[in-house]
Amino acid sequence: MLAIERRNAILARLSAEGKVIVSDLSREFDVTEETIRRDLEKLDQEGLAKKTYGGAVVNKSLNTDLPYHVRKRVNVELKQHIAEKIADMIHDGDYIMLDASSTAIFVTKYIKHLKNITLITNSVEILLELADKDDWRVLSTGGSLKKGALSLIGSSAERMIRDFHVDLAVCSSKGIDMTTGITDSDEKEAEIKQAIFAAAQRKVLAVDSTKFDRIAFVRVCDIGEMDTVVTDAPPSERWMEYLKDKNVELVY
Repeated sequence: MLAIERRNAILARLSAEGKVIVSDLSREFDVTEETIRRDLEKLDQEGLAKKTYGGAVVNKSLNTDLPYHVRKRVNVELKQHIAEKIADMIHDGDYIMLDASSTAIFVTKYIKHLKNITLITNSVEILLELADKDDWRVLSTGGSLKKGALSLIGSSAERMIRDFHVDLAVCSSKGIDMTTGITDSDEKEAEIKQAIFAAAQRKVLAVDSTKFDRIAFVRVCDIGEMDTVVTDAPPSERWMEYLKDKNVELVY
């Protein structure tokens, strides 16, 4: 196994379990404990983990983006649940936009049986997933490839998005807060999400239940601008009342 593959596997374990132990990882990957310590040191330097005595813990900062291939392996069941609910909202002949989130990949997989869909996305992985869909019209936003992610960002991507109007748009976020609104960790990604929502008749926010009452670095928009919030479990009564007052549909 290459060092980068091992570090990605360690990151996935950290995201799933919250912590790792050097001796356990050494046995699992059949390398020395010193090699594991170097791996954890690098992850710490990159802001992806925090070294502790004998191991490391996950970096819970909302302003740190895990590599995409790690994110898509975390909380898979929650993302699949959310994606299935969103897929039920999409029908033959619809025009849709999807962001480059790992949840959007699952949405794509769940709607591949539909016919005559027009889809616009800044996700390279979604484009690859749909390479064999002859009866769909699939449009790429273009733009600059974001480091560590299979997403296209930048002004050219935004301009392309703003030239279209679709029936439904789906984006995720790092946080949703009653005062601050919908937030994300990356300014360029937030700008893409703003453009996607602005182009849609129906705006759908996909967030798992851990994102409620959390605030990330960049504000995307007000919660009241959404038509629907889809999550994996019922939020608190306080949130249910808040979304009802904002006339935002809650699906879980």
